[in-house]
Amino acid sequence: MPHLRNAGIFIPTTRSYNIGDEVFMLLSLMDDPAKLPIAGTVVWITPAGAQNGRAQGIGVHFNNDESGQEARRKIEGLLGGVLQSTRPTHTL
Repeated sequence: MPHLRNAGIFIPTTRSYNIGDEVFMLLSLMDDPAKLPIAGTVVWITPAGAQNGRAQGIGVHFNNDESGQEARRKIEGLLGGVLQSTRPTHTL
């Protein structure tokens, strides 16, 4: 999510959230057994039944703290060249 200063992630969920809600998550990345504790803010909501069959969920902007920065580094490391890909994703 390059338009977010501190990075972020899409979380598929059927739970109800509002823009601006603070959220806490334990994030698992790929095959890494470690879970990253991350806090952030809901910055967008994809409702059920959204256009083009998009998954229902929320976009979370990571907080500007060590855990948010660590998550950003790990995600960017895992994605590598995919960041420049034209492949469709859940991101904006």
